[in-house]
Amino acid sequence: MNISKNKAYIENILTAPIGQYIEKEGAEILSLCVADELHFKADEFLYHKGDLTESFYLITKGRFALVQELKNGKLHFLHILQKGDLAGELSFIDDTPHIVSVIALNDASVYQFKKDCIKPLILSKPMFMFNFMRAIIKRVHHTVRAVNSKQKDLTDYISSGGKGRL
Repeated sequence: MNISKNKAYIENILTAPIGQYIEKEGAEILSLCVADELHFKADEFLYHKGDLTESFYLITKGRFALVQELKNGKLHFLHILQKGDLAGELSFIDDTPHIVSVIALNDASVYQFKKDCIKPLILSKPMFMFNFMRAIIKRVHHTVRAVNSKQKDLTDYISSGGKGRL
């Protein structure tokens, strides 16, 4: 692997939220598992709901949206992902199809991590894998708290008869 490219991988991983959990040694380990750097134009999909992939992704440039694809062809935006965010990590871990689609909002890039590189780390680097899973679980908790907060705001708004701001 190109040394300067690997340094860039390490830096991007370290500056992502996951970096605070896996630290420099973990970022070095994870950098060796970058299978590819994928580039997208606006409105290109990273994956669709129902796809079963063997990868998860770290956003390195641009923004993506988690969306529901409606039958009329429109998109319902659920959440915006930006540089440093992970995509597809839950389906990667539990081997289930993706429950939403992910679309690029502008020119964007991701690192792709494939299961065949990550899975052997369970036995060879158990502490790294523990910290990696911890990071993913913390992200899920953060997302659930954010969704619950929005749900509470919406419920309060509805129960007030639509008075106030949402």
